[in-house]
Amino acid sequence: MRLRKESDDMQEEEILLVAQVSDALAHPARIKIYQYIMQCNKDRVPVCNKDVVAAFNYSQATISQHIKKLIQAELVQAQSKDKYSYYFANIGILMKYLNATKKFSTFQA
Repeated sequence: MRLRKESDDMQEEEILLVAQVSDALAHPARIKIYQYIMQCNKDRVPVCNKDVVAAFNYSQATISQHIKKLIQAELVQAQSKDKYSYYFANIGILMKYLNATKKFSTFQA
């Protein structure tokens, strides 16, 4: 009988996380938008869609699609207040992603 090794091997959940977050960060605009949201959060400045549109040279629809992808990957969380949605960077998911990619980079078959 062979016992399963539980050490640093990547679990299925981590593999899915790496794939999902990597896909969300695969576009340079989404990386820039994510950095912008993180910086605003760090400075305690509320950030909504119109703020992101004003900061980048993209249409409102394009920004919305990019943010939607970041939200699906759980890198960004949206909170509705009045008629606006405010965005917050989910640093916890980013840290899980970075830790999982470390395991991936040290994977030995």
